[in-house]
Amino acid sequence: MDFTLSERETYFRDRVRAFIARHITPRDHEYEQQLASGERWKVIPVIEEVKRVARAEGLWNFFMPPHSGQQHVDDSFAFQGTQLTNLEYALCAEEMGRIGWASECFNCSAPDTGNMEVLHRYGTRAQKEAWLRPLMEGEIRSVFLMTEPAVASSDATNIETRIERDGDHYVINGRKWWSSGVGDPRCRIGILMGKTSFEGSRHQQQSQVLVPLDTPGVKVERLLSVYGYDHAPHGHGEVSFTDVRVPVENVLLGEGRGFEIAQGRLGPGRIHHCMRTIGVAEVAIEKMARRLLARVAFGKRIADHSVWEQRIARARIDIEMTRLLCLKAADMMDKAGNKAAQQEIAMIKVQAPTMALQILDDAIQAFGGAGVAEDAGLAHAWASVRTLRFADGPDEVHCRAIARHEFGKYGDAGGRDAPSSGDVRVSR
Repeated sequence: MDFTLSERETYFRDRVRAFIARHITPRDHEYEQQLASGERWKVIPVIEEVKRVARAEGLWNFFMPPHSGQQHVDDSFAFQGTQLTNLEYALCAEEMGRIGWASECFNCSAPDTGNMEVLHRYGTRAQKEAWLRPLMEGEIRSVFLMTEPAVASSDATNIETRIERDGDHYVINGRKWWSSGVGDPRCRIGILMGKTSFEGSRHQQQSQVLVPLDTPGVKVERLLSVYGYDHAPHGHGEVSFTDVRVPVENVLLGEGRGFEIAQGRLGPGRIHHCMRTIGVAEVAIEKMARRLLARVAFGKRIADHSVWEQRIARARIDIEMTRLLCLKAADMMDKAGNKAAQQEIAMIKVQAPTMALQILDDAIQAFGGAGVAEDAGLAHAWASVRTLRFADGPDEVHCRAIARHEFGKYGDAGGRDAPSSGDVRVSR
């Protein structure tokens, strides 16, 4: 088994790493100053400036898939990004994850990445011209409208938002929340999942439609906080839809295809989160180690107390194991497809935030009061990563899928005794 990175993988990772070191890290203080001044919900000037530089250097839209079975022939060269594989992008996304605003500088931030992939794979040429193009240009932002406050949305078949046909329009009524990105003043388009039918197969009742946010009846009721942070200027909102009318041509792929689209969208999106989370963990272990080496307690460096040696060692082991699993999942997606890699995607989706949260928690402990405050930048990181145990499906849903797959490997054994050690087989 060869773990050596290819020339192309190394090339893009190193270019992203160098760009961040040259253009983003030195301006992080500017970002913080601009974020803290004036309105909370605004465009941050330093991001727009760095975006222009990144695009000029060809570091733009990395995540766009190299090819798509759903793509129209006449679109084949019209809507292309850098077209990295999942494995190539994984290495770049880890670098981006080290600084919270870096991803947007490369036009690679959620939820736009997932929404652009949906439009790329399933959108008509007209839908792409109207919405995919300005998203790829970095001119607008978007929101994915799926989770609802009134039902357990971890089971997407529970979704109650109604999408009812009325002549040449759909009429939408319902309420969504945790609609990430809706607080950004550039947010112009939403991809909404609701029900066009309440009969028949539970997985064929849902549809997805494009909803411009300036459509009458769309109202951002409130912006939600995450452990006290408002996550401005991105934001997570609760949005109501009251008799919202959109043309029937705004449906994606067709009625009853919403669940199918959601599954296609969430696979890559889950991996993107995990890649960035590994970057967060790397920053946390670095901050923790530097703090432990710089502080003295009870006559010696805190780093020399055995409990901290154990925590640092465990953190490094967990980061390395998680990275390997993430790269394996990305590689399987590239070689065998998202469906074949669904177990690996589920496992990394559970493992990555759990790993990062433990390391962040240890780092906060190492910093003491400064860790609980925002001085060290750890409290905000912890709050952000904690949400990932819900985003794109809670841990319990993924663990259920993992366990069922595992049980399925042995289900035909019936009540027979377990095999002896000589009968054990390793399979994949």
